[in-house]
Amino acid sequence: MINLRFKWVVAANGLYALIIVPIANHVISHSDKYPAEQRFELARRMINHMRRCSRTATRVYGVENIPREKGIIFYSNHQGKYDALGILLALKRPCGVLWEKKQANRLLSRQVCRLLEGVDIDLTDPRDKVRSIHKVTEAVRDGRDFLIFPEGGYTNNHNELQQFQSGCFSCSLRSRGPVVPVVIYDSYKAMNSNTFEKVITQVHFLKAIFFEEYGSLTKQQLADLVKSRIAEKLEEIKAGLCTDKKPDLVIGRA
Repeated sequence: MINLRFKWVVAANGLYALIIVPIANHVISHSDKYPAEQRFELARRMINHMRRCSRTATRVYGVENIPREKGIIFYSNHQGKYDALGILLALKRPCGVLWEKKQANRLLSRQVCRLLEGVDIDLTDPRDKVRSIHKVTEAVRDGRDFLIFPEGGYTNNHNELQQFQSGCFSCSLRSRGPVVPVVIYDSYKAMNSNTFEKVITQVHFLKAIFFEEYGSLTKQQLADLVKSRIAEKLEEIKAGLCTDKKPDLVIGRA
């Protein structure tokens, strides 16, 4: 795929990058002077600028399903380059991301990842996968929220699910925090298409699964449970069962 839409976003952010990257790098290198909440807000500002350039609005549902306690892991389906952006803009407190290494090293993405204290992962290196999963687990144990895409990468799956990698679910089994399945819909259209039409994506936070419910499961069983709940909501959206529901939040002009 030529991906003209993403190329446009990159080109449109050229001047912005000259201004914001030095600011972000300064904040990153002096993180002791800038609280996590302040770094998160700077990352959100950068993300929101990219969202506007992509002519995307996002409708958010199920905000009430996000537990107040910290140490949550959000597990979402994966469609394209906008996925993490749309979810992070819907959150009110700092959240790290388990980010594929190549994507995390792009200009602007690199700064956002570091502002969020995200963890990069090389999906082709078994040792690096173990290292990354361990780092996420320790961060969640320390009370930080994290976003993970169990499908790993994405192809042209659009609104269809791919295989879930069970290894990342060990983060929850070891940290014992709440698991929140997340469904994104039409997210691939924002930055993984060749049109320039305005796009409306959806983010649905599903009911949290607490350790009391999943603690006796294996990581494969937990992966299957989360995937089944995401699949069920996806089918509801495709069937038009969510069209009459008012969103909790609309990011951008829908």
